[in-house]
Amino acid sequence: MSLMIGLGDRPLTVAVAGAGYISQFHLAGWKDLPQVEVVAVCDSVIEKARGRAERFGVPRVYADFSEMLERERPDAVDIATSVATHAPLTRIAADRGVHVMVQKPMTPTVGEGEALVRDVDGRIRVMVHENFRFRPHYVAVQDWLAAGRIGEIRHARLTARSSGLAPVAGGTPPILVRQPYLQAFPRLLIFEALIHHLDVLRSLLGPLTVTSATLSRINPTLTGEDVATIELRGQAGTVAVLDGNFSAPGYPVVPVDRLEIVGTHATLLYDVTRLGLVGVSEPALAFDPAGTYQKCFTEAIRHFVRGLRTGEPFATEARDNLEVLRLVEACYAAAGRPGLSA
Repeated sequence: MSLMIGLGDRPLTVAVAGAGYISQFHLAGWKDLPQVEVVAVCDSVIEKARGRAERFGVPRVYADFSEMLERERPDAVDIATSVATHAPLTRIAADRGVHVMVQKPMTPTVGEGEALVRDVDGRIRVMVHENFRFRPHYVAVQDWLAAGRIGEIRHARLTARSSGLAPVAGGTPPILVRQPYLQAFPRLLIFEALIHHLDVLRSLLGPLTVTSATLSRINPTLTGEDVATIELRGQAGTVAVLDGNFSAPGYPVVPVDRLEIVGTHATLLYDVTRLGLVGVSEPALAFDPAGTYQKCFTEAIRHFVRGLRTGEPFATEARDNLEVLRLVEACYAAAGRPGLSA
């Protein structure tokens, strides 16, 4: 769907909904871009909205989303609120002709996502803020695969590690300190974190189906899983394994990834900070994931802005992102936990 905004020389005006932990990275991304004006921040806890507005120089704050859109009439809104609010807020925006970038997961379930896409299709454009594919090392991997450097893909393994949910003697795991609501999530690691990695694998390998999934829990205080191993199959028999553990002692709180892709001509290996070809003497590419953490937020937002200005499709259009939600639900079904209450 091409709904290009005719802005002329004026800036794109944007409002931001949600002033929780993740909103700081969204607001920093918006502030990095030229010809963009963030006009307001909204949060049901107005003090949180004021704090974000003061930090990022945003002129106005609201406690009510509808009031913010009615008064400000922005071109677009960045919805960085809790997942249960994504669909209702997107519908409110669609009723006012305001384009939407919405934080992942788009909705709690595939059915809700399908209904949302049907409701807003043709009225506004919606991009899911699925930003891992915009990380510099994954952009480089995409370029290498497109250039045919490893031939046809045969096998891939993506590993994600963090200590952020690991039990802490006499204390609270770091991830739960900043996002305490995750403690009670019945679907935790895949729904909240590995959804990013599923999207990365789709972007690199093409369409995938889940063939098996095993979930477990190291931290007994959690309701949901903190360990998951998922096997997927792609076109032409490609096998991929996604292996996540966020209660892994010794690892940093911010997750680190390792990716190996075996092709018919060579094997590509990204190992936290370096990307190279196995057994090849050429210099590897160096990356600093901690130093570039903000970059994937900024680049996802830049992609959204470019799509609105030019009419180009978003890489993570809402309709396409339904496929990621389908993979998430397939993981839980394969693990014997098909329902949200499981």
